[in-house]
Amino acid sequence: MHITRTVLLDWLRACIAAFQFLTRLPIPVQIDYTDRVFSRSVIFYPLAGCIIGLLLLLAGEGLTLILPALPAAVLLLGFWVVLTGGLHLDGLMDTSDGILSHRPREQMLEIMKDSRVGAMGVIVCVLQLLLKFSLLYTLLDIRQIGGSEGVCFLLAIVPIWSRWFMVASIYGWPYARRDAGLGSLFRGVNKWHVFSSALVALLTTTLFSEMEDLGIAASALSHPSIWAVVLSFALGTALAGWILAAYMSRKLGGLTGDTYGALNELLETILLLGVVVFVTYYG
Repeated sequence: MHITRTVLLDWLRACIAAFQFLTRLPIPVQIDYTDRVFSRSVIFYPLAGCIIGLLLLLAGEGLTLILPALPAAVLLLGFWVVLTGGLHLDGLMDTSDGILSHRPREQMLEIMKDSRVGAMGVIVCVLQLLLKFSLLYTLLDIRQIGGSEGVCFLLAIVPIWSRWFMVASIYGWPYARRDAGLGSLFRGVNKWHVFSSALVALLTTTLFSEMEDLGIAASALSHPSIWAVVLSFALGTALAGWILAAYMSRKLGGLTGDTYGALNELLETILLLGVVVFVTYYG
């Protein structure tokens, strides 16, 4: 009994660590951040993405009831950034400054360590936010004019899979830095963590799909449309993520904590773009 309680507490700490690291949700619990906690916490990254997606879903539905699509999209994007404290945008800017400097590998890594943001980081960040805003505006506009009610549910799935690929990238590519940076804390991540986080992503995606299309009590196994949604997100994330991660790794000799955040940010936008294309032409 004592052993079981200890094990459950260990996993609860790992879950809390995932939420404290990836979100700015107020969770006033002190966690001892060891390598083991960090490694286990990645299993819950898609769950953290699920909660972010659920909050975006509720905010999007609420904003479209009281505001036109344009200001609603601005507020929703701002809410999205606040939920993560700009953590992934910071990684995107640092990664852009390094890789787009076209310097030797070691100099790129040094540039990425600099707390100051350069011109390329600012440019990429602005373009990223503009594109994400335009996609949110398109989705909310479709929602308001009587389009598919599943628009916001598809939006809610996006943060799940972008965070799953962070786990896959931690395991799939070597750590680029010789010194111990934040990303080095995840060196204990193995294929079991990747597989487990994928199961969490599949379960949470299926839950969202059931809620929208079939009702909460419906069975996912008897409805291939749900699995079409799941497979589309899974395959799209894996393909786009692999291309981005392979490019970054080739430039830097591996990945870093900044590139993990950049991958999440870029994949959110790519998946959002896929949702817009699907809703516009096939919804």
